[in-house]
Amino acid sequence: MSTDHLPAPGPALPRLRDAFRTADFTPDGLLELLGATAYAALARSETVPALRATRDGGPLATLVRLFLLQRPVPYERARAALPADDALADGWLRRAAADGADAVRAVVDIRPYGGPAGQNWWIVSDLGCAVGGAGGIRTAGDTGTVAGPDPADPGTDPGGTGTAGTDPDPRARLVLGVGGASTTLAGITVRTPVARALDLGCGSGIQALHAAQHADRVTATDLNPRALRLTALTLALSGAPEADLREGSLFEPVEGEAPYDLIVSNPPFVISPRAAAGTPGGTRLTYRDGGMGGDDLCRTLVRNSADHLADGGWCQLLANWQHVDGQDWRERLASWVPPGCDAWIVQREAQDVAQYAELWLRDGGDHLGDPAVYAARYDAWLAEFEARGTTAVGFGWITLRKSGAEHPSVTVEEWPHPVEQPLGGEVRAHFERRDFLRATDDAALLATRFVLADEVVQEQIGKPGADDPEYVVLRQNRGMRRATRVDTVGAGFAGVCDGSLPAGRILDAIAQLLGEDPVGLRDRTPEAIRLLVEQGFLLPLEGHGGAAD
Repeated sequence: MSTDHLPAPGPALPRLRDAFRTADFTPDGLLELLGATAYAALARSETVPALRATRDGGPLATLVRLFLLQRPVPYERARAALPADDALADGWLRRAAADGADAVRAVVDIRPYGGPAGQNWWIVSDLGCAVGGAGGIRTAGDTGTVAGPDPADPGTDPGGTGTAGTDPDPRARLVLGVGGASTTLAGITVRTPVARALDLGCGSGIQALHAAQHADRVTATDLNPRALRLTALTLALSGAPEADLREGSLFEPVEGEAPYDLIVSNPPFVISPRAAAGTPGGTRLTYRDGGMGGDDLCRTLVRNSADHLADGGWCQLLANWQHVDGQDWRERLASWVPPGCDAWIVQREAQDVAQYAELWLRDGGDHLGDPAVYAARYDAWLAEFEARGTTAVGFGWITLRKSGAEHPSVTVEEWPHPVEQPLGGEVRAHFERRDFLRATDDAALLATRFVLADEVVQEQIGKPGADDPEYVVLRQNRGMRRATRVDTVGAGFAGVCDGSLPAGRILDAIAQLLGEDPVGLRDRTPEAIRLLVEQGFLLPLEGHGGAAD
């Protein structure tokens, strides 16, 4: 899979973009053309409903068949939808016979993608990365490329490249398109204006494309030169500024350079056994297999990030990590955090080692081949996990902020429940709340005015007909969508927090209402208030409360 087989950013590119806009080759246009059923099936990598919906039709149907479904179309039909001759000359299309007629087919996958401000973008990747039905990477006919899944599961498309070596198998240098992991990372990234941003392991360029909207300068790195070419095409086709493209592993391409305000990475985080590549037909897939043992690649990325972050800078990445027998996984991950950095690490799911091995064996198409070879590779995965004492593998988000704090805030938690994307604003607010709590003692806390966060509701749980609830739950309908149990004081306190009174005076009023000692209530309540602030139920007003109590 040489980079020479990719299109050149020549005269066809702006005309191609204009043709996409004219035909409404956009997420909204696709939904309208295909209908909800076929559109959802395509997101699951199933193509048959979309093929049926585009058998006949105008330019949009032609573009879908070419660039999403990877079917040849008659030359004249293609020429009616886009500048076919220019696209052939620049390498976006190639000649192909179909039913004895003159036809063309796509050289790359081009997927419409909606930007955060309503932009219409197009992500360029290798053919077959997002379609194909039954799953698994496999040779796609006479294209010389590969086909494989791109499911919406956030654990199934690790992005950039790490330290994998060369491999003669054409799948080894595969560059995936848009998937659940890449969109998850884009959604959790803090989107404040920055001077310098780094997309480490850029893949097809989706993170660099997002960063280009709020960074003065974007550097994109990847071990795979094919990924750099595809990132350049994604940026150019989407009308984004060029990025500074660097080939190399991890931070090597930017060693010794000025620090970054934002580092994002969807790295090759899959914990795959070294032995797997040595089994018959075994291949190390650069887009997912980092080439280090266990979760060392993710740990190394986290540990070394502080050396490349400016003061106040952010590092955000997706990762897999081992659950090791006899070790608390939370403590293990907390030990990765470099000094001087606050961290928020969220485990979104965990799989036992057998489930994990099966997921990635299917991702590589191993289940489609010789059963004996499949069994040998499966055994190699389990043997390595056993040797490392790995009982499960976690997947989640890691966010670091270089605060320089003497006593950094490190939160490691499990949250497998649905959240509301985008979460970048909530990520930033999490660290701001931590700053407030770190700088505020109990006396200052009681002098602070708070407001209840938007769309927090109260639920009373108990038996029907009972005079009093057994317990009360506060629930968020935005952001992390947390729920927390509170007592009568906590529920009453949260309910009257509108910014008009300091916390201490509210507690005095509650004490009088309940007939409690106000001093005792003031002494025992700050811990509960801190928890409500930490989880985002209560927000301190700017300036932290005005006049002292």
